[in-house]
Amino acid sequence: MSDVLPPLPKGTVVTVGTFDGVHLGHRAVLNEIVKRARASGRRSVLVTFEPHPLQVVNPAAAPPLLTTGRERREILAQTELDYAIFLKFDRAMAAMSPETFVRQILRQRYHMEELVIGYDHGFGRGRSGGVDTVKRLGKSDGFVVDVVDAVGDHGFPVSSTHIRRAIAGGDLATAERLLGRPYQVSARVTRGEGRGRTLGIPTANLDAVPPEKLLPPDGVYAVWVEWAGGRVGAMMNQGGKPTFGECGRSLEVHLFGFEGDLYGQWLRVEWVQRLRDVKKFRSVEELTRQLHQDRTAALDVLRAS
Repeated sequence: MSDVLPPLPKGTVVTVGTFDGVHLGHRAVLNEIVKRARASGRRSVLVTFEPHPLQVVNPAAAPPLLTTGRERREILAQTELDYAIFLKFDRAMAAMSPETFVRQILRQRYHMEELVIGYDHGFGRGRSGGVDTVKRLGKSDGFVVDVVDAVGDHGFPVSSTHIRRAIAGGDLATAERLLGRPYQVSARVTRGEGRGRTLGIPTANLDAVPPEKLLPPDGVYAVWVEWAGGRVGAMMNQGGKPTFGECGRSLEVHLFGFEGDLYGQWLRVEWVQRLRDVKKFRSVEELTRQLHQDRTAALDVLRAS
């Protein structure tokens, strides 16, 4: 993954877009550019943007993100792409015409000889560059354009909008089906108050998740947790701690069968199933009993997942 390409005599096969979520529709496009690059002896290149373009041109309309920049990089690193370019999206880039973007960025900077786009793709100033525009440019400038059809799900195209709606509504199964993987968040472990340890259920406290990251409804969840040292099942409290008078949202995970120090490490948490609402208990003893019941319920869910 790089933003500077070495000399490439045969050029590249490129796709471009925000690719938030890197869902099954996105995967179809990525698979196509990898296939075409291998067949032609070229390199496959994804050109994407950071931040999301709407956060620059119309912040009020910017959607919550399925993947932060770090998460997108992690997911893309697992694909067969040769290069993923993260362009800084700013006002100057927003003002570029489709023709300028194709010629100065894709052609000159990234040596594009073939362009693969999704059926509903749009880019350039005001998303004015659609399929017809790039096909016209391809004919005039001498590069190949291929359009990938929508990936369908129950009669509808897979889209980031559809996935956001599912996650916001707590429909994790639909989100997982459309993403091709469980919905996840990456965050660093930070020091908390150590309250979980005194209750006999130690937790790893996750650093503040970026506000633009979409989270499912608050609650207690069965989750999988992965980090550089391993992968284990866990339960997570997402939300406040009303029993202790704390209403601010936090994410705390209790890892099953793990004892050790994770402070400062990055964890990837995959939501599996919501177990219950966050609620206020009458006493710490009542909370502790419930947490042990949650642990049993989460283990049952994870065994079946």
